[in-house]
Amino acid sequence: MPRPDVCVVGEINPDLILYGLPKEIKPEQETLVEGLRLTLGSSSAIFAHNLAVLGTHVGMVSKIGDDAFGKMALGWLEAAGVDVGQVSVAKTSGTGLSVILAHSHERFILTYPGTMFELAYADLDFDYILSARHLHLSSFFLHRALRPQISELFRGAKEKGLTTSLDTNDDPEDRWGDDLQKVLKFVDIFFPNEREAKKIARTEDLTQAIAKLSQTVPLVVVKLGSQGALAQKGSKEWRAPQLQVNAIDVVGAGDSFDAGFIHRFLHGADIEECLNFANIAGAFSTTRRGGTEAFRNREEVTRFFRDQSGRK
Repeated sequence: MPRPDVCVVGEINPDLILYGLPKEIKPEQETLVEGLRLTLGSSSAIFAHNLAVLGTHVGMVSKIGDDAFGKMALGWLEAAGVDVGQVSVAKTSGTGLSVILAHSHERFILTYPGTMFELAYADLDFDYILSARHLHLSSFFLHRALRPQISELFRGAKEKGLTTSLDTNDDPEDRWGDDLQKVLKFVDIFFPNEREAKKIARTEDLTQAIAKLSQTVPLVVVKLGSQGALAQKGSKEWRAPQLQVNAIDVVGAGDSFDAGFIHRFLHGADIEECLNFANIAGAFSTTRRGGTEAFRNREEVTRFFRDQSGRK
């Protein structure tokens, strides 16, 4: 296949989402839920899938288990047009799985990491990765084997002229280690949400957090939920309000936002246009259950983006 525009190094696993949980779950008592969805999960894979549907050529470097979950996830990615030729198969561990318990506007996320803990520096094909125009990595804190050398990966990408982006997602241990700072020196676009930005900058003041992060990263793009999103480059700031849609499920909305931003960024769009397009992508994701379900109908994708862009 031709070289990818974007190489995504990260995790692949399905999500099992259970909807309509009661407010209280009691031990030993069978609890009924209103619905479920088994779909493509994991921040890296959702980003790759939805970016490919938008029309960017995406290649994925990852590791899965030799099991049904891994095969399903690869099938979903291939159907979207993602090049999965660099996804290796582990013989000793299973593909990870996240179980998401959705109650009202809250989510409880239970994750079995499986092979996402095993993807290592030695598994990476650098000829392939560095043939891309852009490198993206998600779920920084879940890559236990790769994490000590992620800074080397990003430094190598920058030395070869690639642009780079990073979305750390949550830290399950709530430590937000200082090794992240070594990576941020080689990141062009950083995609935290509000909570993550504050945690990483070690302040409860968002303005201070963004100012601190902007000292290291050229472009900081913060997802603000109901408040929309903002981007800051140096002392200049751009804001975009949240789009009003019939939101059904916010799973994967942040990853879809990232995909929308990078899609327009690679086409040379200015920051304001990238931010607005990212907002459309994030909002569109919420119109179906699961992080990629809305993006499976390409005609609907085209129609939604055309309609929303026409309102600007």
